[in-house]
Amino acid sequence: MIARNHFAPGMSVGLFGGSFDPPHAGHRLVSLTALKALQLDRIWWLVSPQNPLKAHAPKDSTARVAACRALARHPKIFVSDEETRLGTQYAIDTVRRLKSANPGVRFIWLMGADNLAGLHKWKFWDELMSEIPVAIYPRPGSTLQAGISPAAMRFAPWRKPASAAANFRFAQAPAWIMLDGVLSGLSSSALRHQKGDHNN
Repeated sequence: MIARNHFAPGMSVGLFGGSFDPPHAGHRLVSLTALKALQLDRIWWLVSPQNPLKAHAPKDSTARVAACRALARHPKIFVSDEETRLGTQYAIDTVRRLKSANPGVRFIWLMGADNLAGLHKWKFWDELMSEIPVAIYPRPGSTLQAGISPAAMRFAPWRKPASAAANFRFAQAPAWIMLDGVLSGLSSSALRHQKGDHNN
């Protein structure tokens, strides 16, 4: 299925992908901080059907999308299961399809510092960094690791200072930035474990 045109040319949109199983206040915190710091027009939560690096199968995507919309409660946060609709499994494929379907829209990939620390394990991670500007949100215990990760070291020449956040939406890939923000210790996996839901 071809991605639908969700946004108008000239808009700056942050792509925030994940299983959101379950969504939590940390996801909203990252989104609201990124909206302001990066001066974005929208944040797009891409509720993934399955993370290739995680063994557990997430709950039904329809339920997760509904939970995300209930949590987001913001006119600039758009939630969809676009990856399910597209049939894409890897971030690089999703990004390329969305860019093709939304010409003129400036996309920025959003991720937590924990994801940057392990980005070199993603399939075609270097192509992703070269395809779309990436904004990193600090995470407790991961920010330092992220800064010395294989991805950060390889793309060190293209790192922008946090003070450049307001103009980062105009950056051309490869480009990445570590945002300043309030640290949140919340994680979906921890919340699942608290509920005793280890397999879902």
